[in-house]
Amino acid sequence: MIDLASVRADTPGIEHRIHLNNAGAALMPKPVLDAMTTYLKREAAIGGYEAADEAQQTLDAVYSSVARLVGADTSEIALMENATIAWQMAFYSLSFRPGDRILTARAEYAANYVAFLQVARTHGVRIDVVPNDENGVLDPEALETMIDDRVRLVAITWIPTNGGLVNPAAAVGRITRKHGIPYLLDACQAVGQLPIDVAQVGCDMLSATGRKFLRGPRGTGFLYVRQALLAQLHPPMIDHFAAPWVAPDRYDLRPDARRFESWENNYAARLGLGVAVDYAQALGLDEIEARCRELGDTLRAELRRVPGIAVHDLGLHPSAIVSFTIDGQPADSVKAALAEARINVTTSKASSTLLDAAARALPTVLRASPHYYNTEDDLLALVAHCRRIAS
Repeated sequence: MIDLASVRADTPGIEHRIHLNNAGAALMPKPVLDAMTTYLKREAAIGGYEAADEAQQTLDAVYSSVARLVGADTSEIALMENATIAWQMAFYSLSFRPGDRILTARAEYAANYVAFLQVARTHGVRIDVVPNDENGVLDPEALETMIDDRVRLVAITWIPTNGGLVNPAAAVGRITRKHGIPYLLDACQAVGQLPIDVAQVGCDMLSATGRKFLRGPRGTGFLYVRQALLAQLHPPMIDHFAAPWVAPDRYDLRPDARRFESWENNYAARLGLGVAVDYAQALGLDEIEARCRELGDTLRAELRRVPGIAVHDLGLHPSAIVSFTIDGQPADSVKAALAEARINVTTSKASSTLLDAAARALPTVLRASPHYYNTEDDLLALVAHCRRIAS
């Protein structure tokens, strides 16, 4: 059981407003902020290189923390500037040939899908979208029927940016493992909200961010790459950290996932990420998941009671991302009105999940994403303001 009073005492941002934009960037707890500011003060006092040398053991421990978070080996973890870079480094390390197929989900995120479109244009690759089941979730049985020897990659988003749905990541992993197909999983909205075990999920590559449900700082992320696949992947860009220069005409790629990193990094942010990961693990990811689902379900139920509000979420067991619209009220205007009332939500444009939005005729939707430190009163305050706007 999460001690709500304790985690709220650790969250200075709640003193100023109700924060329901955790799927965008969650409020950092004080231990994360303290770790970063302490390190920055040390950099200012003794120099950047010197502070990094002094903190080397703690910085190295971040890899171990992230590895424990996802059930990986430390050698399979790369620390990245953000989840997009992590995903891109994995994706563009794969080789594609004309006629290859990429299988993806209907609710795939725009940043990923435009990369598919790029290799379709440059390499003659075909993009095929796996149908959803009757609940709006990716259908593993349909995926199975789409597998052939031309499938080069299965790449899906576990929890899409809107819609609430949780795609069956482990069911997809069982299929890709059976057929020996690389599987790239975007876990941006899953990490910090769900317990993750990459062996159980069966993914070969997983990208994630620190700023969302992990409650870490912006400008952080990580990439997991299964050891058995590492030797087959050459990063699209390298420097002398990823690939030491060992002879005038030769470099050697690192044997571990750090081949996807570069030499220069924001060490204060990395320390913050490590503290955020340890903080989440100390609370327990099972407990976090239960609390997030409870809050998400409560918010959906309350919003559905309000005439004029439509909830646009999918799946039998949705996440803590709640998507809704208010009849006759542009989402951006509602967001602004809520901000004046010191309630943070965000909007999600149709272009962010274009295939899903087109299939469901979705406009720009409002997105509220509670986290374990939110209270039921926070949710009721949001609903009350939305009721006034809708009336």
